Amino acid sequence: MPRTPKENERIRQLSKENIRNAALELFIRQGYHATSISDIAEKAGISKGLLYNYFKGKEELLATMVEARVGELIEVMNHAKAIETPADQLKHIIEGAIDNVYQKPEVFRFYLHLQTQPEADHELIKYSRFLIEENARQFEFQCEIFEKLGVKEPRKRSLYFSSTLQGIMLMISTYPQQFPIEEIKKQIVSEFCNPPTF
Repeated sequence: MPRTPKENERIRQLSKENIRNAALELFIRQGYHATSISDIAEKAGISKGLLYNYFKGKEELLATMVEARVGELIEVMNHAKAIETPADQLKHIIEGAIDNVYQKPEVFRFYLHLQTQPEADHELIKYSRFLIEENARQFEFQCEIFEKLGVKEPRKRSLYFSSTLQGIMLMISTYPQQFPIEEIKKQIVSEFCNPPTF
């Protein structure tokens, strides 16, 4: 029995996901520039020709990966926006960020590295900027949360919060097995999710 268009599309999406996963693993292990399309095809268990049926090249692959990453960040923010109280919104952001890094520390390190590309790297700098712009949007949303919490200087508080959370995420990605995840979560929630006392 021939496959339906829906089934064909499902198989196509699974194949693309397999290729993206192979590419991400290689980009993490040996770097974007040192990874060839042949390396990715071999890792994905397909021919180079078949890979080109799904992606025009390595940069298009990276572009779809960065778009997916930004999509994940937007999804976390959208879920947070749907939560009623600002304290619970922050708690959702904290727990989502920490759990994500703990589950995939190498992925966090890869995207962090991508965000810090030198300006001279014309191939990667646009993806770096794309990630930075999304982080800036998230920062603005956090400022709104701190404003609703009644913080005197919400922008400064949001900056401190972001710096603290990013530092924790970097430590987890570096020492995932030695980091007291639950205790740190409780501590950052306790410090930032309570209304200020005057």
